[in-house]
Amino acid sequence: MDDLAQWLHAQLDDDERTARAASWTDDANTWHAEPSPYGARDGGQRWYVEDAMDDGVVSHVDPAASDDEGVARHIAEHDPARVLREIDAKRQLLDLHAPGEMEYVEGDVCMACDVRGGAPFYPCKTLRLLALPYADRPGYRDEWQP
Repeated sequence: MDDLAQWLHAQLDDDERTARAASWTDDANTWHAEPSPYGARDGGQRWYVEDAMDDGVVSHVDPAASDDEGVARHIAEHDPARVLREIDAKRQLLDLHAPGEMEYVEGDVCMACDVRGGAPFYPCKTLRLLALPYADRPGYRDEWQP
């Protein structure tokens, strides 16, 4: 398997471990942001992030240099459930790029690199774009830039 694909698989494995560690049960993986009944230090509104079982994940969002509600909603929007769905989608994209023989199903191949047919455009821009969010991690190579 190509170095880029192997490296991407390792990044997704790390992301999955992190997402699973952020929640005590799969039933609690979906988070939401709520206004806190307690005021902020400056007298404004504090926010907190709860999981699907109404247990506090982040007890209070009270940042000094940004919007409390915006930070809380951002944290909740990137909950473990969403991260795990994104990891699954990225793994499916990687599967479309796995070299080797496979029963061809129309639409189940990247037409840019067509690794099933042996075209020389591998790794294609799709794989390079999948790697881009991880460019700050160890092992990322400049030649993988899209």
